[in-house]
Amino acid sequence: MDKKLVITIEREYGSGGRVLGRTLSEQLGIPYYDDDIIKMSSEHSAVGEQYFRMNDEKPGRRPLLFGGAKNVMDKPSLDSNITRPENLFRFEAETIRKLADQGPCILIGRCSDFVLSSTEFEEFISLFVYCDLSDKIRRVIKVDGVDTEEALRRIQSINKQRRSYYRYYTGNSWGDPSLYDLMLNTSHITISQTAELVKQYLRFRGYAL
Repeated sequence: MDKKLVITIEREYGSGGRVLGRTLSEQLGIPYYDDDIIKMSSEHSAVGEQYFRMNDEKPGRRPLLFGGAKNVMDKPSLDSNITRPENLFRFEAETIRKLADQGPCILIGRCSDFVLSSTEFEEFISLFVYCDLSDKIRRVIKVDGVDTEEALRRIQSINKQRRSYYRYYTGNSWGDPSLYDLMLNTSHITISQTAELVKQYLRFRGYAL
């Protein structure tokens, strides 16, 4: 590739966004980072991984004042509030920026698109993956091994949590089409076909695959 390719993926629970990320990683030959962001942030900060996992893609516990979205991009604090959710987010943001600076990669969730755009990262491709509710339910039943009622509960709960998390830390609406390069509905095409669609878009954007 002539240009450094960095892709961020926000995804509804049950849409297949994580699988799409892995598929693109394999086909493009670039690293894929999901839980690795938590592990790397823990190692970098010397804060126990369990604190990051407890707060992973969950909104903070107190309202952010006007300008709060900008403030969470400040340097993380090393004082007694080191495990505060907002501070853990700052550590994750540092990890995300470092990974993107190092080379081509795919970053899953954790407001990666906001983190990069807020620091005026040179160029990246932002994706949002979604699908119809019936397809989300079907996929969760298959992957998680739960019944329809539990699948619906998980979908509603986790997507509400992700929406609140994104709003809390960015001030923006999760899934707003104006925030992403591509909105991808996986209801009527397979994940493999979705990956092909993304790769065609990358070619249009000047990436030599």
